[in-house]
Amino acid sequence: MTEELDLDLGGGRVLHVYDTRDAAPFTVFWHHGTPNLGAPPVPLFDARIRWVSYDRPGYGTSTPAPGRDVASAAFYTGAVANALGIGRFAVVGHSGGGPHALAVAALLPERVTTVVSGSALAPHGADGLDWFAGMAPGSVGALGSALRGRAARAAYAAGPQEEDIGFTAADSEALERDWAWVLDVVRPAVEAGPEAQIDDDLAYTAPWGFDPADVAAPTLILHGGQDRMTPPSHAEWLAGRIPRAELRIRPDDGHVSVLRGFPDALEWLTSR
Repeated sequence: MTEELDLDLGGGRVLHVYDTRDAAPFTVFWHHGTPNLGAPPVPLFDARIRWVSYDRPGYGTSTPAPGRDVASAAFYTGAVANALGIGRFAVVGHSGGGPHALAVAALLPERVTTVVSGSALAPHGADGLDWFAGMAPGSVGALGSALRGRAARAAYAAGPQEEDIGFTAADSEALERDWAWVLDVVRPAVEAGPEAQIDDDLAYTAPWGFDPADVAAPTLILHGGQDRMTPPSHAEWLAGRIPRAELRIRPDDGHVSVLRGFPDALEWLTSR
């Protein structure tokens, strides 16, 4: 059973936290995608793993923090770990959670044991990467507007939405079957309005506040070869930048169906 609590960060700020509280040998912090709530991934529940997570600021009942950067994940994760008496832990992130998991590993190296990052963006402006190449029109529209600032991103959210966000047939099948859970965390995040997603997109397209090269822990970079929300070139760039990274491209998967590779990724994680 997952327990939920509101962590007081001071100054009127609250972070909504999830904790399976399992007496398990591995503690893993889950970093959620965009737009999602932060509930830990039920399809990956395993007796070996205690899952801990939180709603990023602006999602769920977590207090908004306009202007937050990707690096802020280290502060929030550290605060949760301290409050729960957790010393060392692994980090796992999917989609928008990937950069946030990498931030924690880079900025809390003494606490992070291993990293799994799936379907993650690379930093905008990364050397040698054509950032928008191969990206679906919906992703280009949202992230491109974020590059022009909050007002432009909000105007994009308020206007007619590009229907092609890059889902593949494999993604649709996963959402209908074994990964229908994703919709349980997407729907309430979307229904609450676009502000938290806008904060995320502004963070992804601004300086992240850390260098992925500073991730010292063993890192598995997992990506779908057919991903058009975040093209696999981003994974290749990250794997080339992170010193102890292993890259796994699943050639037939898209942005969501790559989650089918996460059970094997957790085998990799728990073997370290």
